Amino acid sequence: MGRYRKILVAIDGSESGRHALKEAFRLAADEKSWITVVSVVPPYEGELELIGIKSIAQAMRQPCERALADAMDLAKAVGALIKPVCEEGDPYERIVDLADAENCDVVVMGRKGASHLDKSLVGSVAARVIGHSRRDVLIVPNSFPLGWKKVLIATDGSKYSGIASEKAIDFAQSYGGEVKVVSVVDVPSEFYAEAPDAVEDMVGKAKEFVKHIISQAEAAGLKAESFVGEGEAFSVITKLAEKEQVDIIVMGSHGRTGLRRLLMGSVAEKVIGYAPCPILVVRE
Repeated sequence: MGRYRKILVAIDGSESGRHALKEAFRLAADEKSWITVVSVVPPYEGELELIGIKSIAQAMRQPCERALADAMDLAKAVGALIKPVCEEGDPYERIVDLADAENCDVVVMGRKGASHLDKSLVGSVAARVIGHSRRDVLIVPNSFPLGWKKVLIATDGSKYSGIASEKAIDFAQSYGGEVKVVSVVDVPSEFYAEAPDAVEDMVGKAKEFVKHIISQAEAAGLKAESFVGEGEAFSVITKLAEKEQVDIIVMGSHGRTGLRRLLMGSVAEKVIGYAPCPILVVRE
C-alpha cells in the first residue's frame, strides 16, 4: 500500500467523470491517499465585446462549480476528504500543471467510450494528459469498477514496460491478485511470407519478454500466466482482457517529445479506447 499518496481526479460534470471519482475514492481508501479534484474552465474564444465580460466569465465557471459541488456531495456520502480546485485555461495543461504543483502520483480520469470515434481518439484531453504528464494516469471506463485481482501486463520488452510490470506486480501482491502477461508480435501480413525467419525471431523475443516478467511475478509469490499473440497489438490485448475477464490493464508509456507527445502512440491510445476495463499507464 502507499504507492499513491496523492491522487488527482479530473472531472467535467459528466457521468463518466463521476464514476471515475467514485472509483478513486475506493483507491484512496485502500492506499491511504489524499485526493485533489479538479475541474477546468476552458478559455472563452467568442466575441467578448458582444457580451459583458463579467457575465460570460460567470457563466463559464458555472459547470466547473457545479461539478465540484457534486464532487463534494459524493465525498461526503462516503466519508472522504477532498480538495476541490477550479482551474481556468486549456484543460490538459491545467491538469498536468496541477498534478506537478500538488506532487500527485497519479491522475485519474473517466472514459466515455461510446462511439467508434470516441474509442479511437480516447478524448483529446485524456490523450494529451497522458502524452505530457510525468505522472501515472488511470483511465476508468464508465460503469466499470476498479480492481486488482486479475492484472494484465502488456509488455514490448522496453524499459517502460519493465517499470510498468514492477508496479503491476506490486499492486497484485498487495491486493492478493494474480497477473497475466502478454506480448504481441504485430507485423504486416506480407511480412510473414517475405521474412518468415524474422517473424519467428520476433516471436522468440516476445516469449522472452513475457518469461522475464513471469519469473518476477512468481518470485513475488503470485500466480502468473503468459500469452504471446500475433496480430494488431491493441486488438490482441483488449480481446485477451475481455476473454480473461481481467480487472485492469497495466502498460508503460514511451517517452515523447514535441508534437509526438500529443499522440501517445497508437497502441496505447487504442488499448485505452477499446479496453473492457480500467487502464493504468505507468510513467517513469
